[in-house]
Amino acid sequence: MEHRDDTRRRTAGSSPSGTGTGTHDRSWQRDVRSSVRCAGALLGLLLAADGAAGSLTWWHGALWLVLALLLLLILFPARVSAGPGWLATRRLLRTRRVRTDLLVAVRPVDGVSQRLVLRDALGNRVEIDPEVLIRNPDLWYRLDEGARRSEATGTLLSGTTALHRLARRLDSETARGVFRASGLE
Repeated sequence: MEHRDDTRRRTAGSSPSGTGTGTHDRSWQRDVRSSVRCAGALLGLLLAADGAAGSLTWWHGALWLVLALLLLLILFPARVSAGPGWLATRRLLRTRRVRTDLLVAVRPVDGVSQRLVLRDALGNRVEIDPEVLIRNPDLWYRLDEGARRSEATGTLLSGTTALHRLARRLDSETARGVFRASGLE
């Protein structure tokens, strides 16, 4: 089943801007391990509590396993990757990709967790956690490079303020890291 936001297959080239190397979220594997540990801890606690109560049966165990798997699905992080002119997020069942050099809107979404929604001129949409960009300067560089190109060509109609605010936040985090590393904090 194809969704409107799914990645469309390309016949030539891996990136819109021709050849180029891509980068990805360096902390993704650690986040996956953390998700698996949380789900495993929940399963262990449920089985231990049910076993201590003396009511552990095979169908209780199956129910606890299903609950732990649901928690894993909820916590499983998206894998973010970027290259020249594109940014993609890959979840368990689908990959979404936007052309950063054709962005038309960037919108921050506040809530339980902050999200950044990117839309391109082709109708593609990607949601990304801004913390991923802060932890991975290479991803931010690729997004910023494409957004500047979109801004210069006039396709980026809304969201430049959100991008500039994120850039200031990234700069301050980088400066804090430099001060911390040099012992000046």
